Amino acid sequence: MKTWKKNWEESKQRYIDWWNHKGVLLTMWEHFQDSQMMAHANIPAPAPAADDQQRCLDPVWRADYLNWYMAHSSFLADILPVANTELGPGSLAAILGCPLEGGADTIWIHQPSNFDPSVPITFDHESEGWKLHKQLLTECKQRANGNYYVGMPDLMEGLDVLASLEGTDNALMNTMMDPEGTLQRLQEINNIYFKVFDELYDIIKEDDGMAFCYFSIWGPGKVSKLQCDISTMISEEDFRTFVQPFIREQAQYLDHTLYHLDGVGAIRHLPALLEIDEIDAIQWTPGVGEPQGGNPKWYDRYKRIIDAGKSIEDNWVGLDEIEPLLDAVGTDGIQINCDFHTEEEVLRAQSIIDRHIH
Repeated sequence: MKTWKKNWEESKQRYIDWWNHKGVLLTMWEHFQDSQMMAHANIPAPAPAADDQQRCLDPVWRADYLNWYMAHSSFLADILPVANTELGPGSLAAILGCPLEGGADTIWIHQPSNFDPSVPITFDHESEGWKLHKQLLTECKQRANGNYYVGMPDLMEGLDVLASLEGTDNALMNTMMDPEGTLQRLQEINNIYFKVFDELYDIIKEDDGMAFCYFSIWGPGKVSKLQCDISTMISEEDFRTFVQPFIREQAQYLDHTLYHLDGVGAIRHLPALLEIDEIDAIQWTPGVGEPQGGNPKWYDRYKRIIDAGKSIEDNWVGLDEIEPLLDAVGTDGIQINCDFHTEEEVLRAQSIIDRHIH
């Protein structure tokens, strides 16, 4: 695959090393455009979207926009050339019948009015949500033409998807009132997740691997971010009952997995996650009101993850935080995510890392 990213072969090796708990990656959440850089190709921007619905949910408009966006984005250091095709956080729920609504800065996934927990959850290939996913990825893949990756949408899984279908209160209540039924529904969701992932993978895969929309991850084979944000509302015992088995099953099924640990309320579940050998890496998001990923407050947590044989992804690291972070946690299996705005900032950050390693 010959991408617009000029150093892709070297960067790809650093991603492979990172999955194997070696070396340092330098990247960011998505991309930036720098007025000083030259476009990769002369691709015009589409006409402005008529409204949020078109901007978020029109596959043709989204594909045209992303093609322009990628042509004008920087891919220095290890910034991935990947188009973000997400259709809301947890869009597997939309495939299973949840209505979607385009918003100003997100896509809302609403609870369906006709969900019946007594009826098995099935995968309908004619659902509007499924057809939207397939069309968006197909349109993007046609325009990408090998110049960049088309990312896997943020499907999510398990209890988060069940909460979208049942409603959060009902899903949590049913872990107590109907635990066996809850486990059955979670297994049905997992089984569908694998079918959906495989069919979308067949659309977006390139050569020996794929990229995921969020958290800047690429790898050989099938790669995904896993998470359970509702875990902040459940006990450690319930996490091991209703979350851990299904996360483990996904990590065993996929080739490379990153777990997104979100918020201080989820920290108590880290031991259960570290028990899953097949999870390759942990990403820590402190949450609102907390210092971000480069802060020394989190060094011990990173060292604990690394000592457990997993890589880490450290997000929203300031340039002045890079060197102290590497001093504290080492240079094996570290992905540093910064909020870059210019190519000069990327070069400064890369220089800091290079000096530290060499």
